Amino acid sequence: MKTLFAILILKTTFGVARVWNDTGVGTIVIEEAWTIPEIGVGPSIAPPGQTNEELMNNLLDVHNQRLRQMDENGIDFMVLSCVSPCIQGISDPTEAQEMAINANNQLADQIANNTLRFGGFAALSMHNATEAALELNRTVKELGFLGALVNDFQQSGSDNDTFIFYDQPDFDVFWQMVTDLDVPVYFHPRVNVPLVGNLLYGHAPWLRGPAQEFAATLSTHVLGLCTNGVFDRFPNLKIIVGHLGERIPSDLFRIGDVLLGQISQGMPMQRNVSSYWETNLFETTSGNFATDLLLFHNKTIGLDRVLFSIDYPFSNIVDGTNWVDGLSSVLNSEELLKLKRELAIDLLKLND
Repeated sequence: MKTLFAILILKTTFGVARVWNDTGVGTIVIEEAWTIPEIGVGPSIAPPGQTNEELMNNLLDVHNQRLRQMDENGIDFMVLSCVSPCIQGISDPTEAQEMAINANNQLADQIANNTLRFGGFAALSMHNATEAALELNRTVKELGFLGALVNDFQQSGSDNDTFIFYDQPDFDVFWQMVTDLDVPVYFHPRVNVPLVGNLLYGHAPWLRGPAQEFAATLSTHVLGLCTNGVFDRFPNLKIIVGHLGERIPSDLFRIGDVLLGQISQGMPMQRNVSSYWETNLFETTSGNFATDLLLFHNKTIGLDRVLFSIDYPFSNIVDGTNWVDGLSSVLNSEELLKLKRELAIDLLKLND
């Protein structure tokens, strides 16, 4: 057993105590899925080596096999969030808002007896920006959550055929709340509704999900935040993107080269898109344990924008741990510590 306990830090938020353990040794992971029976697993497919029943059990569990694997693999702290598509898959606004509150309350209850090891990202209904802002405020101030996670676009409409993106001015009230609370929002991928998914991937269904669909769809949303001026209106906004940035940092030259010429043509974005990776955007390694790519991103955006994560239970905790520990051959101790925990401590304000 590789962990643990040294210094206990007690944090109290509106009467809710959050305790965190800083050993200076283990890792912190922040894209780790969880669910409640009312939401289930959605359209997710179990990864190799897991049955759908095992996947569901792993998503529901917090304090048994999940915590045991954390202990065995030196994970000090894990942030839990609702499995995709979660609330973004609920088209009815009232149902979505009620389920978001339900999920957040259940998550808070489940981790209340072990805030030494677990934190939470809020699930939000994004049908209404003001309601989303108020629920985020409640979860941060009353439940002690560390931010929020949204699963890409919010589907809406009676036929699930309306997509709500969060990059238009009518969402400014939400982004104002995010910046006022000074918490990050994690952008996580989701499957497309059948109409779009069948049009795009019916010819090659193997490309659905993490092979292509997730990155292609979510990267468009993240670039929408950039091009529609969200970061210019909210320069202190912090957005986290998983899976090594959903390929955006790997193609920054071409993206920036094309978009830069459109700033003078009415595009709200005021800077080169690459600059937002210096001020607003972060990425995690979730499900993408590629050493050469990480080193390329180190040169492109820098390790002060990259956090370690696993993507449990869709990625194996042992695989992620062995990979990050093996980076000691290519990163110095300071770089590795920043990747494994120090940036997460700073971004989530765990030491405040």
